[in-house]
Amino acid sequence: MVLSVSERTFTQEVLESPIPVLVNFEAPWCGLCRIIHPLLLQFQDQCQEQIKLVGVNADQNFKLSTTYRLKSLPTLLLIENGIIQHRLEGFRGRDDLRRALEEIKVSYSDRSGSYNSPKTVDLGCR
Repeated sequence: MVLSVSERTFTQEVLESPIPVLVNFEAPWCGLCRIIHPLLLQFQDQCQEQIKLVGVNADQNFKLSTTYRLKSLPTLLLIENGIIQHRLEGFRGRDDLRRALEEIKVSYSDRSGSYNSPKTVDLGCR
């Protein structure tokens, strides 16, 4: 199950989280959002205590959508200590997302405590 976060709970659940948080900006009308949901749940199971997964309804949380300059849905942000470490947007489907999530999982499972520079992954779909 994915924790649903709103503008009211975003600071506590995401920005102040002791572990990195993968934020899934989605909307009920977004077909790709529904397609990738099972893949995100699988990712959550694999990274249980290393990375937390939360969902944000972009339509109901317009201030967050504007703050994080969403261009398309779904958009995934990996936020650690209040800083965006990875931005995943423009992916075409499960395979693109699977590769990007695998890169994130590997980078966090092999970490030696040092922080990586922020990365934006644009998988080419507009």
